Amino acid sequence: MRIGVNTRLLLPNRLEGIGRFAYEVLIRMVKSHPEHDFVFFFDRKFDSQFVFSDNVTPFVLYPQARHPVLYKIWFDYSITRALKKHKIDVFFSPDGYLSTRTKVPQLPVIHDLNFEHYPEDLPQKDLKYYKTNFPKFAQIANHILTVSEYSKQDISKQYGIGLDKISVAFNGVSDQFEPKSDKATLRIKYTSDKGYFVYVGALHKRKNISRMLQAYDLFIEETKSEKKLVIVGTKLFKTPEIEEVYHSMQHQESILFTGRLSDSELAATIASSDGMLYISYFEGFGIPIIEAFKCGVPVLASNVTSLPEVGGDVAFYCNPFEVGSIVAGIKKLDQALISSTDLIAQAEKFSWDNTAKVVWNVLDQVYSNKNNK
Repeated sequence: MRIGVNTRLLLPNRLEGIGRFAYEVLIRMVKSHPEHDFVFFFDRKFDSQFVFSDNVTPFVLYPQARHPVLYKIWFDYSITRALKKHKIDVFFSPDGYLSTRTKVPQLPVIHDLNFEHYPEDLPQKDLKYYKTNFPKFAQIANHILTVSEYSKQDISKQYGIGLDKISVAFNGVSDQFEPKSDKATLRIKYTSDKGYFVYVGALHKRKNISRMLQAYDLFIEETKSEKKLVIVGTKLFKTPEIEEVYHSMQHQESILFTGRLSDSELAATIASSDGMLYISYFEGFGIPIIEAFKCGVPVLASNVTSLPEVGGDVAFYCNPFEVGSIVAGIKKLDQALISSTDLIAQAEKFSWDNTAKVVWNVLDQVYSNKNNK
């Protein structure tokens, strides 16, 4: 089998969310199936670290697909030609984008449909592309993968897709996340050893950063706690609301923005924290939750979309739309006595090895269906 793969999100030092899913799944599939050929399609110069094995052949297709007009050109023309030229049997797209001009069987991973529920969270040009094209992608896909039962039900309902056409391949968690016995170094770096909570993720509207900041300001005011909130992540789209809320805080000194961290720095920062705040109001999964659990770190999560599915019985929950509920949740997190053994056990329900196996089985089935027609 010759498997074409959209690898445009395999970017060095920038594997977040979908890029992380692509990396963890592909490196396992490629090495587990040396009898098959994988053709990786990048939209820019690639890093050799992503050519995982001898059965991978990388190609760069232009133009760089980082704008809705360029998405259309890249997937409908560059990808379409490449699939034909390289005699691809199945096209696998970890970010959900597909070609509407090919007869090659296609398997997308549609992680979530945030834009259908909160269209105001995206710039108009991106929103128009998603709203116009993702319903088409769902219809033309030979099968659909997603990352949670919540997203499976949502895709089915939104696009009228039968549940038998959608399979769940949960995200996993890297082995680099583990409990840290000596937390002093980072505690001193960030907070003079007073302890801190951590948030990990893009500074995007749906991540609910503004309400998190408002709630943390009230938490500090009411408890007089000296703990900091360390925010790890970079801006995604313009976020003036976050800036406004931050500058209106009475306790700005309690907030630290680190920007993007390396994988090792991220693991250490999470493991050295006293807890994680992850109060997005829409998520297809929420990888940072299980990264925290794997480190034995408790989590305050939202009680909506997929997050209760990921956090199970061991996370603390709050209403992400009510600042008071978030404050109450932070107070519970501050007093958390939950066993790290229970947290780690929840994290171990999610494995990249299992994810890769599910993806491979579906991919193989799509190929078999093609040949049986």
